[in-house]
Amino acid sequence: MGNAIGLLEVQGYSVALAAMNQACKAANIKIEGMDCNNPAAGDHAPIPVVIQVKFTGSVSDVKVALEAAEHEAAKYIDEADISAHMISSASKGIEKLLPLGKVKIKS
Repeated sequence: MGNAIGLLEVQGYSVALAAMNQACKAANIKIEGMDCNNPAAGDHAPIPVVIQVKFTGSVSDVKVALEAAEHEAAKYIDEADISAHMISSASKGIEKLLPLGKVKIKS
């Protein structure tokens, strides 16, 4: 694979789109997959959906993309509802798992 993996998890589909729009403008990354789940608070959450975006790029690009995405998401939701992680060196074969999810992405 040779790429780092970025994982961004936020409350709200529109927040995820806005965050990833900025991430794609800030760095050379490829969105590999999206998934959605119910938040821990369930229907009592202010936004009753959690979106996880999985993307790849060089370590430096993924780092820049995560920073841009977190900054953008914080404009709309509380920072406690934003989770961003990077896997700088993924195990071989993990790329097959990235597109799996409830949200289908067409290349």
